[in-house]
Amino acid sequence: MVISLSSSLSFINLTNSKSPISEFPSKPRTHLPKSLSSTVCCSFSSSDLGFQCKEPFFFQKGRYPHGRRFEFTSCAIPGFDYGNFESAQSVLEAAAVLTAIIVVHESGHFLAAYLQGIHVSKFAVGFGPILVKFNANNVEYSLRAFPLGGFVGFPDNDPDSDIPVDDKNLLKNRPILDRAIVVSAGVVANIIFAYLIIFTQVLSVGLPVQEAYPGVLVPEVRPFSAASRDGLLPGDVILEVNGIELPKGGPNGVSEIVDVIKQNAKRNVVLKVERGQQDFEIGIIPDENYDGTGKIGVQLSPNVRFTKVKPKSIPDAFNYTGREFWGLSSNVLDSLKQTFLNFSQTAGKVAGPVAIIAVGAEVARSNVDGLYQFAALLNLNLAIINLLPLPALDGGTLAFILIEAARGGRKLPLEVEQGIMSSGITVVIFVGLFLIVRDTLNLDFIKDML
Repeated sequence: MVISLSSSLSFINLTNSKSPISEFPSKPRTHLPKSLSSTVCCSFSSSDLGFQCKEPFFFQKGRYPHGRRFEFTSCAIPGFDYGNFESAQSVLEAAAVLTAIIVVHESGHFLAAYLQGIHVSKFAVGFGPILVKFNANNVEYSLRAFPLGGFVGFPDNDPDSDIPVDDKNLLKNRPILDRAIVVSAGVVANIIFAYLIIFTQVLSVGLPVQEAYPGVLVPEVRPFSAASRDGLLPGDVILEVNGIELPKGGPNGVSEIVDVIKQNAKRNVVLKVERGQQDFEIGIIPDENYDGTGKIGVQLSPNVRFTKVKPKSIPDAFNYTGREFWGLSSNVLDSLKQTFLNFSQTAGKVAGPVAIIAVGAEVARSNVDGLYQFAALLNLNLAIINLLPLPALDGGTLAFILIEAARGGRKLPLEVEQGIMSSGITVVIFVGLFLIVRDTLNLDFIKDML
């Protein structure tokens, strides 16, 4: 018997977000986009339209003013220049975070079994050929070639084990509650780890606080574009478009500008602009796209600024941590719900380990502080996904245990249970391989070679 984290790594969700960043501490909501990432690009963003209305993965430009802002320019995961030390280091940092989360998850299973006196035969980090291994207390500990998963092995069905099949300390022979504790312990470990990561962030670097300002910021203007030609400059703030006042903060103002521009190709659009301490109007005539829509060649983002808040006492630290933890958890749950309710639209944003590491590396390159939030979100994603009652996930095993309990302690026939689990594992392997190949091909440096 093996309890594995590998399957859940294939189903991390990269959907969504409405960027529900709240003003701390007035509202108990998270300061980050929902789920593991925000939408890679706004639904109305297109290089063909001349807009780059992109949401960053975790942080807007002002959140960490001394760090490098990163953005996704398409719905592909950005690639890396492996000749650059900083890029290689960020990939290693992201991989280390993922590996640590795997170790924590598997340690949860292991400790739950060990502390109950249940026999454990293997503890592995990674899959494939064994790189390093040692034995202690009849347990084989190993590090394997591909650190994208892990497992805890039990000798229940091991033909080479010298433990009698009726030994009361085999996992399969233990009471329902004992087995349920072992199976769910990985999820519990990830949840606790996520909380501790946020608590550490609160104490060490603080939490970001967003303050919204009127209008929409123009971080970038493309050379030789309509915006550049008609006098719009980087750093300008658009307050009104054709006399329509834009809302304070949030993505709605961005979408309003985009809609007006797209609908007015080759027609004058009047923008009220704030530049420094002055407000004035600029008339821009959008260029026409191949599909007849307008474009002006700018990047737009909500006009928000970020500072950090640190707790003044230990009770404050727990209060801040609790708010952030519940905010992140609710966002992950909501994102997963939207994934299943709108799977045809969101399936492309389900990520495997390659994409997870790519996203994590982008976070690390922007600012190491972001790794706290990346790790917390990844823990919560893995925990919640592992609870889904699907074969090959912890939730699937728990479902069998609950069925056994409902049947008065009578297990399903072994061949039925094994057939369901084998089918689930097969599907997970194929999906995992598909995601690894797809995400790898989406890396920029791979696309450049192709």
